Amino acid sequence: MTVNDDVLLVHGGTPLEGEIRVRGAKNLVPKAMVAALLGSAPSRLRNVPDIRDVRVVRGLLQLHGVTVRPGEEPGELVMDPTHVESANVADIDAHAGSSRIPILFCGPLLHRLGHAFIPGLGGCDIGGRPIDFHFDVLRQFGAVIEKRADGQYLEAPKGLRGTKIRLPYPSVGATEQVLLTAVLAEGVTELSNAAVEPEIEDLICVLQKMGAIIAMDTDRTIRITGVERLGGYTHRALPDRLEAASWASAALATNGNIYVRGAQQRSMMTFLNTYRKVGGAFEIDDEGIRFWHPGGQLKSIALETDVHPGFQTDWQQPLVVALTQATGLSIIHETVYESRLGFTSALNQMGAHIQLYRECLGGSDCRFGQRNFLHSAVVSGPTRLQGADLVIPDLRGGFSYLIAALAAEGTSRVHGIDLINRGYENFMEKLVELGAKVELPGKALG
Repeated sequence: MTVNDDVLLVHGGTPLEGEIRVRGAKNLVPKAMVAALLGSAPSRLRNVPDIRDVRVVRGLLQLHGVTVRPGEEPGELVMDPTHVESANVADIDAHAGSSRIPILFCGPLLHRLGHAFIPGLGGCDIGGRPIDFHFDVLRQFGAVIEKRADGQYLEAPKGLRGTKIRLPYPSVGATEQVLLTAVLAEGVTELSNAAVEPEIEDLICVLQKMGAIIAMDTDRTIRITGVERLGGYTHRALPDRLEAASWASAALATNGNIYVRGAQQRSMMTFLNTYRKVGGAFEIDDEGIRFWHPGGQLKSIALETDVHPGFQTDWQQPLVVALTQATGLSIIHETVYESRLGFTSALNQMGAHIQLYRECLGGSDCRFGQRNFLHSAVVSGPTRLQGADLVIPDLRGGFSYLIAALAAEGTSRVHGIDLINRGYENFMEKLVELGAKVELPGKALG
């Protein structure tokens, strides 16, 4: 039989038990790599996971003349931007693939080269993430943007200047765009209604190490005073709290016990509170967090996603799988991505009882409430899940399908597992280490 690396057979019903490690956050590491482009000296980034988004940014940096090599310890990259140069349009397009990260190259390239090219962008299909706002922000800094058949061409004929920007929504991507552009722009930039996720704070730490002047106020306002020159940095990326929570939900859904080395309490406090309310148990030490199902019935909850410090949207999908095993009715109100609950149709196919609604089933109205999006869910449980044929829709939804398949009775065929490589390092090896019964067609893994 021919091995198909994009299909995984999952034989469910076995609790996941053991230890795995999470490294640097997917939502920080690629952005910190882009930041190295701003420096006049090499940068050293540690705790880098081997995921596709990292490989995409590494390739794009190299296309622009940045030397990228492994450092002295595992998971360390050294990036030397001394000889930044323009890259071939076709090469950029080929390397970028479906990633949205190239949009963040705009500011740094305008500072270093005076121009930039951005191809058409991809990413997970979980709702609108319009790139127009990124371009609107860059125009406010002084960029001139020309739409071409193969993408967007940007120039800054008069350089980039600080500006006042208020985000209509505290978008992480837009906040990153402003930070990476403002640090070398002339004058002061004031960004209000900014995202304040831990990964944003860590990016600010990276930029401050390079010589940036950035102040965060308590009202979601960030002030950046532009400087003439930035140096390199040495930084250890904060651990991936989103991956850690995914494994925590897997432990709960499969009646398992997983020690997540590298997980940190501070960035996961909101998740940990919810995990405990559902009936999950955890124990924190200096090296990580142990998550397990303590026995007995799981409890249904009412949950709303929100920007930090609220319950993160990326935590929602894996936890919903565990909630199919909770007693009673759980209510989920998704306020960040309007299409993120679409993955539940596959769970229903496996035996779950999940009903989607267009109304806001939460404590407050949200921006999707009057726009005809199925963004609320009622989960009725507990239900027995049965193995099924599953096609992965997006990164977090994909990992959630894996959890469902592991918790289900019988065998599931999970198609499109390569998408999970975008944000989960060595996830198949970790599954095997935890005792999961999984195999690639024609090649047993565990």
